[in-house]
Order: sequence, then structure tokens, then C-alpha cells
Amino acid sequence: MSQAPVVIVGAGPVGLSAALRLSALGVPSIVLEAERVAAHDLRASTFHPPTLEMLDTLGITELLIARGLVTPNWQIRLHETGERAVFELGHIAADTRYPFRLQCEQSVLCQLAEEKTANDKAIEIIREVEVVSVEQDYDGATAVAADGRRFEGRFVIGADGGRSQVRKSCGFEFEGFTYPETTILATTKFPFQDHIAGLSNVNYCWSANGTFSLLRLPNIWRCSLYSDAGESVEQALDPSAIETKLQRIVPLDAPHEVMEIRPYRIHNRIVETYRKGNVILAGDAAHLNSPSGGMGMNGGVHDAFALAEAIAGILAGDDERLLDRYSRSRKMIAQEQILQQAHRNRTRMQERDPAARRAELARLQAICADPAQSRTFLLKSSMIEGLRQAQAMQ
Repeated sequence: MSQAPVVIVGAGPVGLSAALRLSALGVPSIVLEAERVAAHDLRASTFHPPTLEMLDTLGITELLIARGLVTPNWQIRLHETGERAVFELGHIAADTRYPFRLQCEQSVLCQLAEEKTANDKAIEIIREVEVVSVEQDYDGATAVAADGRRFEGRFVIGADGGRSQVRKSCGFEFEGFTYPETTILATTKFPFQDHIAGLSNVNYCWSANGTFSLLRLPNIWRCSLYSDAGESVEQALDPSAIETKLQRIVPLDAPHEVMEIRPYRIHNRIVETYRKGNVILAGDAAHLNSPSGGMGMNGGVHDAFALAEAIAGILAGDDERLLDRYSRSRKMIAQEQILQQAHRNRTRMQERDPAARRAELARLQAICADPAQSRTFLLKSSMIEGLRQAQAMQ
């Protein structure tokens, strides 16, 4: 049996952030990961300002910035006309040291975080450990692996993603729904920025054929596409169907070079509580939302920091009700800020009526033209407002 004050299940951005923050607060942890090597598939790619501020306390932010694209504005566009609402993050420069979005792969954060743990004696990462259940009593909790190994701690953190075995094992209800559409992610090195005037690194686009988004990373563009009317998901995943959609965005005489195609379903779900006794959830294990707006991974990192601080406080002698406060505040933020905002973002981009699109674009352009309105809008979309609400609940 392996022991540490805290056992963390999942070595993704949430689990690693929790381990590093705990270490900074003087709390050792064991991190258990089912996979043999770190994942490099395409997942989240946007870092918001408050996340960069948190990661800076771990010595990671400047390393991330060196590997990513600083993005001072993002936009919503009518593709055929090029009309757009451009949100300039300079309007929140007085509110954050990082008034921009950073476009960088989630896997880079995991790599940098794991490199930090390699020299940290308070953190042990053990890979190829498939946690199948969690047991607990008054004094602590134990993560049980498929091979029978047991990892005991005062607390167990479930940071094992949307299919969390910790959540399932402990009977957390995971209420919500799955959106009907399947999003199709296609990546390409095609330089959209050279062919579409005024393009940002982050673009949400209405077009005559539906909707799509273009998100730029240092070496590729991520294109989020959807099935055409009457087109099955299987048909939409065919390379020829992907090419048809990319040709609508930028027509070429030759095919676009597509590097990867991946479908994924989008969910809107949240647990009824983040805590059951000595087992606490964070990140996708606790809440799932539409990726529109890039709030999922960021919210998970925010969970990790808040949870680490609560646990460190308890281990230092504070009341265990800190964990109940963590559960209430982070659930409130997830419901009222992350899930609702992501749902609104998705609903906006799924609008098909041309008149409604144009009216919404005009509303957004008016916000962009007014510094005070822009600041209010960006404080919310950049997740600063939610964190301020959470702090006010402390």
C-alpha cells in the first residue's frame, strides 16, 4: 500500500496543477495515471488570463507563452461578407497581467507541469495504474487499482476526466444532457490568415452553410466543422466531405492538406456535489461543457487551485467545512459562469436565421465599440468575473 496525504487520480492538466499547487503549500501527493505515456491528442487549446496568472505561481506561464501564440483579440464573423465583432482584450488590461488569450495545446501544459514534478520530492507520479474504485472511511480514502494495488490518503481527488471512474465508483450523480450535434475537428497547416482578411487566432464564424470555428496554434489551424443538413456523422467524417467544407471556407485549386480528423460529442453536465466525504472531484470529472469559449480546461485548473488551497488549509488545522465551501463555490461558478456561458456561446453560433445573425452581430459590434461594455463582457468571457464571485463567497 502506498500512502500520501493526498491521492490524485488523473495526470492531466487538472491533476498535475493540483499536485503542484499542493506542493507549493507544503502538501505531498501521489498522482495516479492509467496511461503509460502522456496524451498528445488535440484537446483544449485556449488559456484565459486568470489561468495564466495561476500557472505563473508554478513557474509555468512564461514557458507556455514561449510555446504558444499570444492572442490580443478574438472575433465573431459573418464569413461571406467579412463583417465581424472584434473583442480586444486590452480593455481588461487593468484587471489582469495577461490581457490576452494564449493559444497553446493542453498537452504542452501537461509536459511542462510534469517536468516540474520531476524535481519535486513532494510529488510522485505513478503511471499505468487503472483506478477502478475508491473506498473511504472517517479517517481517509483509498484508490484501488485494477491489479489490486491500494493507494491510501487523507483525501482522494478525482481529476480523471469526463468518464471519471472515481465519480462513478463513489456514486456522484452527473446530471445534464448531450447536445445533438457531433463536432468534427479537422487540423491543417493551411495558412488561413493569408487568405481571410482580418482573421484573428480565434474566430467563430457564421456561414451560409452553417457554422464553423478557426483556432490557430503555432503550427496548425484547428477547424471545428459540423454535418450538413441531411448528412450523417459517418458521411461528414469522410475526407471528401471535410474537403468540401474547407473549400467553402477558402476555395483552392488543390485539396487542403488535412492532418487529423476527430469527431467528438459535446455535453452539458455537472455533479450534484463536488464532495462526498474524503473524495472530491475537480475539472471534467465534476462538470462538462461545450468547448465554445474555451472554458473547460481553464475551469478545471481553477478547480485544482481552489481545492488544493482548501485541502492544505484543513491539513494545517482548519475546519473541514472548507471542502464544503469549495464544493458550493466551484459548483456555482461552473453552473452560472462556465456551463451557462458555454451554452450561450454554442447557441449563438448554432443560429441559422440570417436576420437573427445580423442582429446579434450588430449587438456584439456595439459592445466592442464601447470600452466600458467591452470590459464588462470580457471580464465574464475571460473567466475573471467568476473567480471574483468565488472569492466573494469565501
